[in-house]
Amino acid sequence: MATPTASGAAVTSTVATASTPDYYNYNPTKIGASIVAILFVVVSLTHLIKVFRHRAWFFFPMIIGGILECIGYVARVKSAQETPDWTEGPYIVQALTILVAPALVAATIYMILGRIILATDGEAFSLIRKKWLTKIFVFGDVLSFFVLAGGSALLASKKGSLLKLGENLILVGLFIQIVFFGLFIVVSYLFHTRIHRNPTPTSLSPHLNWQQALYVLYAASLLIMVRSVVRVIEYAQGTGGYILSHEVFLYVFDAALMFIAVAIFVLWHPSAMLGLDKRGKKSDSEWYPLGGTARP
Repeated sequence: MATPTASGAAVTSTVATASTPDYYNYNPTKIGASIVAILFVVVSLTHLIKVFRHRAWFFFPMIIGGILECIGYVARVKSAQETPDWTEGPYIVQALTILVAPALVAATIYMILGRIILATDGEAFSLIRKKWLTKIFVFGDVLSFFVLAGGSALLASKKGSLLKLGENLILVGLFIQIVFFGLFIVVSYLFHTRIHRNPTPTSLSPHLNWQQALYVLYAASLLIMVRSVVRVIEYAQGTGGYILSHEVFLYVFDAALMFIAVAIFVLWHPSAMLGLDKRGKKSDSEWYPLGGTARP
């Protein structure tokens, strides 16, 4: 039987330790997890409506990422209800979904840059050709997704022989994410400065607010980058480290940052900034819709 101490940590007796592992170093908050789960449901449903309104199908990875975040925090609600006798199922679900969800959000962010380049007729200013741009970054994203998934599964097993391997895999997955995000920011910035100095006729259209779209990408990328860096520090400290032992870091440097990164595209949706009407069709200027299909 485990009993919570004044500091919020759980003290487990010898009998309980043998039968019920201490999955958390604190008592998970039910209210906090419930609020975050509701927020991700709302923002994911809002994006789903916008996807069909604007036919922006490439937003589906972000929506799935938001759903995974929701599932993760629902699992934490379940864990909070089980305190102090936590079970393995909810713990594994929350550990896996919350860790890998940002990779799916990042996939949509990568594809938005490709649409901006396409919309501005500015492929000549991109460090990487449009043909390879999305493929390279999505490859890195998928790679980090599977590495993080494998690492979190091993870590969630709570088996001593697998804990260190799980931590190392998670660190590798996070480093992959940081490297590709860093490269993405560089590619975005170079494209931005080059086309700003030598604008294409299409980029000068008053209906095409491509610079605002890029600023939104920068903001979302920075939020995910900060989240990933904090996660690296967290797992570098180990399962008994300060960050993993204090739940507040999860909500400040993961839940809040990821929610803002997803919600920012509700307020400033690429379809609106790139001049698409509610049916996903072109406005007065001649560029491709965000769905990526050229129109006559």
